[in-house]
Amino acid sequence: MTKPKPDRPSGVTMRDVAARLGVSAMTVSRAIRGDSGIAEPTRLRVLAEVEALGYRRNDLARQFRTGSAHELVGLVVTNLANPFYSQLAVGVEEVATRHGVGVLVASTNGELDRERELVMDMAGRRIAGLIVVPASNDHGHLDPAGLEGAPVVLAATPPRGIDVDCVFVDDFNGTYEACRQLIGRGHERIGFLGLPASLWTGSERYRGYAAAMEDAGLAVDEQYVSRHRGDISLAEEATRRMLALPAPPTALITANNRNTVGALRILRHSPNPVALAGFDDIELADLLQLPLSVVAYDAADVGREAARLLFGRIEDTGVTKVGRQQVIIPTRVIDYPRPERG
Repeated sequence: MTKPKPDRPSGVTMRDVAARLGVSAMTVSRAIRGDSGIAEPTRLRVLAEVEALGYRRNDLARQFRTGSAHELVGLVVTNLANPFYSQLAVGVEEVATRHGVGVLVASTNGELDRERELVMDMAGRRIAGLIVVPASNDHGHLDPAGLEGAPVVLAATPPRGIDVDCVFVDDFNGTYEACRQLIGRGHERIGFLGLPASLWTGSERYRGYAAAMEDAGLAVDEQYVSRHRGDISLAEEATRRMLALPAPPTALITANNRNTVGALRILRHSPNPVALAGFDDIELADLLQLPLSVVAYDAADVGREAARLLFGRIEDTGVTKVGRQQVIIPTRVIDYPRPERG
């Protein structure tokens, strides 16, 4: 008489398979798909465990092909309309594609409550990990311990109150160098169109501006300072206000590309030349009829490095022994001189 096979266990997830083997869920996924990056002994162990649990290999593979959360990583940014974030997403996707993983992208519009909702929703779907550009300096809800254990990497800012990896741009030195160059060209009344102080980028880029002014013996005059959410219309308004002052600034520094665009829209109608230095490169900057310097860096590199750190946490079961990792993306100042006019 044939002995009946035991009932197939129900509710077993890929994380359960991974836990039994002491590997990551991503390793299980890649072994099932036959990825070349998985060592043969590991692949055989995974397939044997899948068989032991009573599941056919194709059943699990189909879960991945049809959008199982475990073959996805999440990317949460503040504003997809900003070219910085779209380029960051490109960098994340490049790395994720090499790992055979898709990217689920969402935007918070800079709203903390929306960020909390999105992050919890993604964690509830048990995705493999998260890359987040925080909307504020409140990061408590981004602790992996409260997100089903999914690893988290922060982009564009270091963590506050949580122990996670991060990637950010050299905000201070980039702004310092841009301001220092304007001062070296004879400018003393330099306006600053910044970002909210609650953001890392806002505080660091303002700090770079203020340090350069103070190092040159120049006082920071608050009438030449605006610190608001990066928005083209708000930047236009701030630029217009500064130019209407009895002693208007002869140069401006903008803290991101949206502020740069807003300033350019006003400066092109100004009867007096105003030098402009902006953080973030912008498309077609070399074609503008205005002198412009930009603090440039590769935004896609921010995404690539964040994804590299994330997959390091997902795939290396010993990585928890490694302390928090931090990557700083370098900047350089590029000058776009005024074109010759015929």
